[in-house]
Amino acid sequence: MQALIQFMLVLRLILALLVGGAIGYGFGLVQLRALRRYEKMQIAGKLKHYVGVMPGSMRRVAFLLLVLLIVQVLCPVFFADGTQWWVSGGVMLGYGCHMFQQLQAKRKAG
Repeated sequence: MQALIQFMLVLRLILALLVGGAIGYGFGLVQLRALRRYEKMQIAGKLKHYVGVMPGSMRRVAFLLLVLLIVQVLCPVFFADGTQWWVSGGVMLGYGCHMFQQLQAKRKAG
Protein backbone atom coordinates (compact mmCIF):
# COMPACT_ATOMS: atom_id res chain seq x y z
CA MET A 1 0.00 0.00 0.00
CA GLN A 2 2.82 2.41 0.87
CA ALA A 3 4.50 1.72 -2.49
CA LEU A 4 1.27 2.59 -4.32
CA ILE A 5 1.03 5.90 -2.46
CA GLN A 6 4.62 6.72 -3.33
CA PHE A 7 4.02 5.78 -6.97
CA MET A 8 0.95 8.04 -7.15
CA LEU A 9 2.94 10.90 -5.63
CA VAL A 10 5.73 10.53 -8.18
CA LEU A 11 3.19 10.20 -10.99
CA ARG A 12 1.43 13.39 -9.85
CA LEU A 13 4.73 15.29 -9.81
CA ILE A 14 5.70 14.05 -13.28
CA LEU A 15 2.27 14.93 -14.68
CA ALA A 16 2.47 18.38 -13.08
CA LEU A 17 5.86 18.92 -14.70
CA LEU A 18 4.54 17.77 -18.09
CA VAL A 19 1.41 19.93 -17.88
CA GLY A 20 3.50 22.95 -16.91
CA GLY A 21 5.95 22.18 -19.70
CA ALA A 22 3.13 22.01 -22.25
CA ILE A 23 1.79 25.37 -21.04
CA GLY A 24 5.23 26.98 -21.13
CA TYR A 25 6.05 25.52 -24.54
CA GLY A 26 2.68 26.67 -25.93
CA PHE A 27 3.25 30.16 -24.54
CA GLY A 28 6.70 30.15 -26.11
CA LEU A 29 5.17 29.26 -29.49
CA VAL A 30 2.72 32.16 -29.20
CA GLN A 31 5.53 34.55 -28.23
CA LEU A 32 7.72 33.29 -31.09
CA ARG A 33 4.90 33.80 -33.59
CA ALA A 34 4.40 37.36 -32.34
CA LEU A 35 8.15 38.02 -32.55
CA ARG A 36 8.23 36.87 -36.17
CA ARG A 37 5.23 39.06 -36.99
CA TYR A 38 6.84 42.13 -35.41
CA GLU A 39 10.12 41.43 -37.20
CA LYS A 40 8.25 41.35 -40.52
CA MET A 41 6.49 44.60 -39.62
CA GLN A 42 9.84 46.21 -38.76
CA ILE A 43 11.40 45.07 -42.04
CA ALA A 44 8.39 46.38 -43.97
CA GLY A 45 8.68 49.72 -42.14
CA LYS A 46 5.25 49.44 -40.53
CA LEU A 47 6.60 49.33 -36.98
CA LYS A 48 7.71 52.86 -36.13
CA HIS A 49 8.34 52.39 -32.40
CA TYR A 50 8.42 49.54 -29.92
CA VAL A 51 5.66 50.98 -27.76
CA GLY A 52 3.20 49.53 -30.31
CA VAL A 53 4.41 46.05 -29.40
CA MET A 54 3.39 46.36 -25.75
CA PRO A 55 -0.42 45.93 -26.00
CA GLY A 56 -0.08 42.56 -27.72
CA SER A 57 2.42 41.45 -25.11
CA MET A 58 0.02 42.21 -22.29
CA ARG A 59 -2.72 40.16 -23.98
CA ARG A 60 -0.38 37.20 -24.35
CA VAL A 61 0.61 37.34 -20.68
CA ALA A 62 -3.06 37.61 -19.70
CA PHE A 63 -3.73 34.55 -21.87
CA LEU A 64 -0.97 32.63 -20.07
CA LEU A 65 -2.45 33.53 -16.70
CA LEU A 66 -5.92 32.52 -17.90
CA VAL A 67 -4.62 29.12 -19.04
CA LEU A 68 -2.93 28.62 -15.66
CA LEU A 69 -6.17 29.53 -13.90
CA ILE A 70 -8.17 27.08 -16.04
CA VAL A 71 -5.69 24.30 -15.29
CA GLN A 72 -5.88 25.16 -11.59
CA VAL A 73 -9.69 24.93 -11.63
CA LEU A 74 -9.89 21.78 -13.78
CA CYS A 75 -6.98 19.93 -12.12
CA PRO A 76 -6.72 21.14 -8.52
CA VAL A 77 -4.50 18.17 -7.65
CA PHE A 78 -1.67 19.94 -9.52
CA PHE A 79 -1.94 22.88 -7.12
CA ALA A 80 -1.92 21.11 -3.75
CA ASP A 81 0.79 20.01 -1.36
CA GLY A 82 3.64 21.78 -3.14
CA THR A 83 2.86 20.35 -6.57
CA GLN A 84 2.28 23.87 -7.90
CA TRP A 85 6.05 24.36 -7.88
CA TRP A 86 6.41 21.45 -10.27
CA VAL A 87 3.86 23.06 -12.60
CA SER A 88 5.79 26.33 -12.36
CA GLY A 89 9.04 24.52 -13.05
CA GLY A 90 7.47 22.90 -16.10
CA VAL A 91 6.31 26.29 -17.38
CA MET A 92 9.83 27.60 -16.91
CA LEU A 93 11.38 24.62 -18.71
CA GLY A 94 8.86 24.72 -21.56
CA TYR A 95 9.34 28.42 -22.18
CA GLY A 96 13.07 28.17 -21.54
CA CYS A 97 13.31 25.63 -24.35
CA HIS A 98 12.30 28.36 -26.83
CA MET A 99 14.71 30.85 -25.32
CA PHE A 100 17.54 28.31 -25.56
CA GLN A 101 16.70 27.65 -29.23
CA GLN A 102 16.80 31.39 -29.96
CA LEU A 103 20.15 31.69 -28.19
CA GLN A 104 21.57 28.85 -30.27
CA ALA A 105 20.27 30.45 -33.47
CA LYS A 106 21.88 33.79 -32.58
CA ARG A 107 25.17 32.10 -31.78
CA LYS A 108 25.16 30.35 -35.17
CA ALA A 109 24.26 33.57 -36.99
CA GLY A 110 26.93 35.71 -35.48
